[in-house]
Amino acid sequence: MDLLLFTHLLNGLLMTAIPIGLGFYLTRRFRLGWRLWWIGAATFVLSQIGHIPFNWLLTRLFQSGVLPLPPATWRLVFYAVVLGLSAGLWEELTRYAVYRWWAKDARSWNKGVLMGAGHGGIEAIIFGLLFLYTFMNMVALRNTDLAQVVPASQLALAQQQVSAYWSSPWLLSILGAVERSFTIPCQIAFSVLVLQAFTRGKFRWVWLAVLWHAILDASAVYLLGVWAAYPWAPYAIEGVIGVAALISLAIIFALRQPEPEPAAPEETAPLPAPVNEPVLIPIEETFENLNKTRYN
Repeated sequence: MDLLLFTHLLNGLLMTAIPIGLGFYLTRRFRLGWRLWWIGAATFVLSQIGHIPFNWLLTRLFQSGVLPLPPATWRLVFYAVVLGLSAGLWEELTRYAVYRWWAKDARSWNKGVLMGAGHGGIEAIIFGLLFLYTFMNMVALRNTDLAQVVPASQLALAQQQVSAYWSSPWLLSILGAVERSFTIPCQIAFSVLVLQAFTRGKFRWVWLAVLWHAILDASAVYLLGVWAAYPWAPYAIEGVIGVAALISLAIIFALRQPEPEPAAPEETAPLPAPVNEPVLIPIEETFENLNKTRYN
């Protein structure tokens, strides 16, 4: 079998299987159902409903000149900071809202971890399914005369894309699964950080989650722009994300708290001892007995 055919397929399958396997492990390990995992997954989707249109609108405003752009020398840094803050604000404020108004029972470390696994897990699954869809299209186009299926104006670009897909190094073809394995711990760390706003009663934990999220996303955007011309750039960027994953794991376990003890059942007061009531003895209705009860 062609090695790239195998590694491209393996990459897509791992991107979907890893988060599902982690979900099974956590639900059994914590003895929790899948409800909070799915709430975490819904949190990601809800955040993107606002995040994606917001980024599109922001891009249009910069392109049209409505919003001024910085000098060219600072533009990459500017884009990295803006995109990082956009991701951090939309995802972490959405996560806070879900904790407050939906997952009101999620107030323990285990539940925060499970919600974070759902958030990062559904993100990985979506990317994995998109990758598998691309893989199937590339397999179909691999031995096809592109001139028969692609418009002439797009033929050169399509040929370049297909050729690049099937000539990439095999190690590069599985980096998607590696990256998703690194980003899921980061999403769990964000979830546990936001949870502290409820368990510790301080909103500043939400801003810490926003900041950590923004730093990670901004770093990836900036490094991708700086190292784009180098063939080793994808591996180096994944290494940086791997370091961020290790820091996130440290955050997760540093904030670990014992599960709250279940509330003890209320003790009911003992019933009072029964009072011995007098026993009425029936009296025979005779003339003599009735005469004794007569009022003199």
